[in-house]
Amino acid sequence: MTTPSGTLSLDDGAAHTAREIAQQPALWREVDRIVAGSRKSLDAFVRPLVARGDLRVVLTGAGTSAFAGQVLQPALARRLGRRVDAVPTTDIVADPRGCLAEDVPTLLVSFARSGDSPESVAATALADQVLSEVHHLVITCNEQGRLAREHAELPKSHVLLMPAASNDRGFAMTSSFTCMTLAALLALGGSAYDGVAERLAEAVESICESDAVDRTVGALVARVPERIVFLGSGPLKGLAEESALKVLELTGGRLMAVSETSLGFRHGPKAVLNDRSVAVVYMSNDPYTRKYDQDISAELRGNLPAGSVVTVSAGPDAEADGNDAWPLPGLDGVEDAALALSAVVYAQLIALRASQARGLRADNPFPSGEINRVVQGVTLHTLHN
Repeated sequence: MTTPSGTLSLDDGAAHTAREIAQQPALWREVDRIVAGSRKSLDAFVRPLVARGDLRVVLTGAGTSAFAGQVLQPALARRLGRRVDAVPTTDIVADPRGCLAEDVPTLLVSFARSGDSPESVAATALADQVLSEVHHLVITCNEQGRLAREHAELPKSHVLLMPAASNDRGFAMTSSFTCMTLAALLALGGSAYDGVAERLAEAVESICESDAVDRTVGALVARVPERIVFLGSGPLKGLAEESALKVLELTGGRLMAVSETSLGFRHGPKAVLNDRSVAVVYMSNDPYTRKYDQDISAELRGNLPAGSVVTVSAGPDAEADGNDAWPLPGLDGVEDAALALSAVVYAQLIALRASQARGLRADNPFPSGEINRVVQGVTLHTLHN
């Protein structure tokens, strides 16, 4: 698989990020093997919990890790037939009694690249403090992280470690995000996702090994937009949120990026548009939901200059040709929560190329340290009973 940004050296300041984007198909196959190899212990941990009708599942993480929960929540709610909520660790730490107000048996699924950010461990400890019964599924990329170490031997915890290479060395989470999200889908979603990792991997390899990236992503970045909007519905709302964050992170905030749902965008957020805006609409594979994505993309094409609106689509009925329709080959019919993992690669590439176009070092777009790879500066306060 070719590097999605051409030939880079460490001196380019983007080598880690480019490599970590490119390695995702190989890592997804490895995640599939990891989950399959852990199936017996995972089922022994999860199945008795899911069998309980009053179980609440809480998907949690901070930043990109929180968006993993946003992508997964609708699909896992359907598959598990239980209440599933996506609640960021930052919300839990700030308001544990509000976020965990119902004292019901809870499975807290924690996503963490490093497991060393202050909120990661604090959220699990606060859940233990305010709930009578809580179990922890920890999905992390860092075996040596505090979250993994503290939960490794606990009787009500199960730690699922991602491939070591997914502990991204670049500033922004790329392969860590997709690996953890895929792992949760496979671990909790059951046999419905058998074979999906290979399909996702083949789609991204097809995209990055063709000239489509230069023809599509390159053309969009060459417009030098001032603002970029990402829109998606259902699980693709979380994808849109993660896409906007990637652009903000890798461009050091120099390219304004926002996200919304296809229907929600008209209710105020559409005010962000000007003639230097571009929009990326993620097209749902659900035939009903897709109609709303089609409506907003057609509306935006009437509002913005030609070439400013693109759709990312796996469907055979892509509504535009050439640079306006970005393909997800071989993924027609794949559930949106899985589709998001291949689709996000386009946003990762937009962010990387927009960063380079602005002369930034994508591996560290904040060299002065005002924003860090692992969050710093958080003071954790004691919750008194």
